[in-house]
Amino acid sequence: MTRRASSSSATTFTSLRVLLPLLLLQFLSAPLSPASASGIPVYQRSPDVHPLSQIAIHKVSLALDPSAYVKASPRLLGLRGENIEWVTVELWSPNPASNDWVGVFSPGNFNSSDCSAQQENSWEEAPHICSAPIKYQLANYSNPNYLKTGKSYLKLQLINQRENFVFALFSGGLSNPNLVAVSGVVKFANPKAPVYPREPQTRSPAGTLTFKRSSMCGAPARTVGWRDPGFIHTSFLKDLWPNKVYTYKLGHQTFDGSYVWSKEYSFKASPYPGQDSLQRVIIFGDMGKAERDGSNEYSNYQPGSLNTTDQLIKDLKNFDIVFHIGDMSYANGYLSQWDQFTSQVEPIASTVPYMTASGNHERDWPGSGSFYDTMDSGGECGCWQRPCSMYATDYGMFRFCIADTEHDWREGSEQYKFIEHCLSTVDRQKQPWLIFAAHRVLGHSSDYWYAREGSFSEPMGRDSLQKLWQKYKVDIAFYGHVHNYERTCPIYQNQCVNEEKSHYSGVVNGTIHVVVGGGGSHLSTFSSIQTSWSLFKDYDFGFVKLTAFNHSSLLFEYKKSSDGKVYDSFTISRDYRDVSHVSTMAAPTTLAS
Repeated sequence: MTRRASSSSATTFTSLRVLLPLLLLQFLSAPLSPASASGIPVYQRSPDVHPLSQIAIHKVSLALDPSAYVKASPRLLGLRGENIEWVTVELWSPNPASNDWVGVFSPGNFNSSDCSAQQENSWEEAPHICSAPIKYQLANYSNPNYLKTGKSYLKLQLINQRENFVFALFSGGLSNPNLVAVSGVVKFANPKAPVYPREPQTRSPAGTLTFKRSSMCGAPARTVGWRDPGFIHTSFLKDLWPNKVYTYKLGHQTFDGSYVWSKEYSFKASPYPGQDSLQRVIIFGDMGKAERDGSNEYSNYQPGSLNTTDQLIKDLKNFDIVFHIGDMSYANGYLSQWDQFTSQVEPIASTVPYMTASGNHERDWPGSGSFYDTMDSGGECGCWQRPCSMYATDYGMFRFCIADTEHDWREGSEQYKFIEHCLSTVDRQKQPWLIFAAHRVLGHSSDYWYAREGSFSEPMGRDSLQKLWQKYKVDIAFYGHVHNYERTCPIYQNQCVNEEKSHYSGVVNGTIHVVVGGGGSHLSTFSSIQTSWSLFKDYDFGFVKLTAFNHSSLLFEYKKSSDGKVYDSFTISRDYRDVSHVSTMAAPTTLAS
């Protein structure tokens, strides 16, 4: 991700800094102490099947046919500074078949020369290609006459990924690919052009980092999924005026001393902590990415991703900050997919703060220190999220406490101490709306898998944390991981503590738990068990919007990604004295007790 800047100046407990746009994963946070997963009950679902994992790239055979061809045009992209371009691919095969496919490779000089660097696979014979394509499409995708004529045209979208591209035609399907023909090189006019935020008027230097193949934990991130990430530049913009609109660019100084600038962006600096003004928050999890050209759509991997993205882009002027609580790109070790994801969310992340949380598909890998001993990250093991991803931030009238479910949260752990510190130090007169969020469901869910386990949540999650939520009067707790939407009543010790469903006022004596994991990845089914604490369920893609009108009035809305309309909502109204002095209050009294 060369020339990518990722800026965050998130407000901590006492600081008056304001949030800045955040493209990737740089956070102000307390350090984690990874816990061993040995002996811990693990909630596991069937592993997700990444589209690129279906390609047996190590089995590629050379079957070059001099009469076959692949042509791509235009060959030079981004002549006006564009970072996204459409390419027309013309192909012809003398022996067309229904499982012929076209792969897009970048860098374009793919061969076996780099295979020796791979640390996981030891193929008996050196492969002709040792890296997966960044995307693929069936040759007959838009041309039903391909089997008759052998000729086809495809429209594929490319983003500036720092290297050139070639298009290759394969026969034999994904499981036994035979390389038939290769196109000429396609490239962007300025492949090293900066593509993400940096302030131009006041020069702000950026720290630069990268990582190597050896930084990955396993395959495919170390093998066919590896792609050089280039450099990630992180710049902190300080001393910004709250609520002021800033225009900015990202700049790169070349070896001859000249500068290359990105296009112009703008963002509005955050309100100061406690500011009484209209503040609107978007929350969802598990979105993933999808290709607008229809490629990489094996098993409809993230069918709602573009709908969610497009609804947020359409409504960009009507919200102020986004929280994407885990499972972001679902790259699963195919590193090229992170570029695709960041390009997809760029219109959002370059304009408002785009905050994230760690999910199993970013972090988990056996023996890497993750709490769960699974292979969900595809060998990435959190490399994109260093140093860590639990954090606290104040945004106007909100305090957000973001936990990392892929590290130990149990009582006595470093993270448990951090969570309690975040909850206990909030000034409810300034930040009356206290929000807890994490990727896995630490609260309540009627998802089929959780119900089958009998816990209706992550094992030990609720047992470890509910007394903190209750003691410090957390308003709402949000989770992803389960790919649907569900809202509970205000709840404590598995019991509803308030009979209201659409409006809450005064002392509630419980926390509302919300699963909002329908950001875009394939949906999860609900259990047939009807739980008393579940008020609203939706097997669909969507996201939540919180609107704080002032210190005493909050609106909650669940919107579907398909149309942006509201399908579930409630309001909260109260005086700050209803939740003040929580750290010294007596033990909570609820209907459950």
